[in-house]
Amino acid sequence: MDWPRDLTGWPLAEQSSRIACRPHRWHVQQMGDGPVILLIHGAGGATHSWRDVMPLLAKQARVIALDLPGQGFTQAGTRARSGMMQTAEDIAALCAQEGWQPTAIVGHSAGAAVALRLSQIVLSPRGQAPDVVGINPALDKFDGIAGWLFPVLAKALALNPLTPLLFTLGGASDRRTRQLIERTGSTLTDEGYRLYSRLMGDRGHVGGTLQMMASWQLDALIADLPGITARCLFLAGETDSAVPVKVAQRAGASIPGAVVETLPDLGHLAHEEAPDLVAGRILSFVNSGQSDSVSRNA
Repeated sequence: MDWPRDLTGWPLAEQSSRIACRPHRWHVQQMGDGPVILLIHGAGGATHSWRDVMPLLAKQARVIALDLPGQGFTQAGTRARSGMMQTAEDIAALCAQEGWQPTAIVGHSAGAAVALRLSQIVLSPRGQAPDVVGINPALDKFDGIAGWLFPVLAKALALNPLTPLLFTLGGASDRRTRQLIERTGSTLTDEGYRLYSRLMGDRGHVGGTLQMMASWQLDALIADLPGITARCLFLAGETDSAVPVKVAQRAGASIPGAVVETLPDLGHLAHEEAPDLVAGRILSFVNSGQSDSVSRNA
């Protein structure tokens, strides 16, 4: 599928717009009024991941969700800016262009790493680092052989222009999609599986995801964790087999004042399994920060 991709049947498509901000053409969804909460999906995801969370947050905030470069409906302008730092810089440029000042940045999985780096670049309306909420934050390096093999493999796959086509020949069956997601410890609705199947059957999206994986480097961010000034909340799904709870606990222990909460009986896609619970925790955390700010300035 070539860009611009067809949004027919996509969750909250009526809230979608495409915004050009060099070097990318972003797909963005916006709804609600109030303090800005920016949502960043994980690798291989898209705005659909927030389909049930966004309306709940929008009752108290202006919520903005975007697709990462090359994924979902965002057209990447270059393959050279797929790394975590470059992605954060490009989102910061988009925020500056559009006048967005996030009070909070919510990131899922790899999106949490982008959120933390972004919190070091942009300022909230209070003139401080925005709050960061990480849902099953992928903030750890691979251990053992995967530490060197996985990045090399991802890079080789991403650099081969035929790879995305091979991944998507015949499309992605709902059964295969269901199996892949359930291996992460999550169980979704039929609609959830269908949406991920649609993404997995799109060679452009697959190519963008592989390019992101090939460019991913966390060493500098992990070294910087003790210097993070943002208020941080990490929500870790108890049954997540993709990013174990210990990853959030280890990262949280390195960030001053970070809070880590375990979500019982939820997996890697906890925000899709229990949107009411996750949205409630996000709003409670963000509102507590605003109350603290008012008290300090009174």
